[in-house]
Amino acid sequence: MAIIRHYQESDATSVGKLIADTYSEFNLGFVSPQELGLFLGPFRHAGSPEKPHQEAIAQVIRSALVLVAEDDGEIVGVLRGRKDRLGSLFVRGDHHRQGIGRGLVEQFELEYLQQGATVIRVAATLYAVPFYLAMGYKRSTGVRTGWSFEGHGLQVQPMRKVLGKG
Repeated sequence: MAIIRHYQESDATSVGKLIADTYSEFNLGFVSPQELGLFLGPFRHAGSPEKPHQEAIAQVIRSALVLVAEDDGEIVGVLRGRKDRLGSLFVRGDHHRQGIGRGLVEQFELEYLQQGATVIRVAATLYAVPFYLAMGYKRSTGVRTGWSFEGHGLQVQPMRKVLGKG
């Protein structure tokens, strides 16, 4: 069973690899191999032993709140965000549908509800929309075309949830 805890800087390498692999597999299938690095930004160097690559990845991961899900000593999920915005959520593919994403989101919402947040917004990738709908989020506008690092053309669905309303 996975445990949810706060991110530590020592998690950066594992989290960077998780984000690179999961983002590529589930959200960037429309991107050509030549353009993939543009969408991954510093995560294209996940697993690199080079200090500048590791520092760039750690810098991007930093956020007001970063939670990780750990299963048998391995990081299998990560959520980044701040008081009013869920920035990103990634769960390793072989751990989908095991409650890990739900647990990360619920912990994020609880922490910010306790700090007075009333609404959480997320720009969900199209792959993630069914998950967020099941978590009580509602579409707030139509699908938008956005960007990821230097890559343009990522379709996202803006969504929001009023906390305390399920």
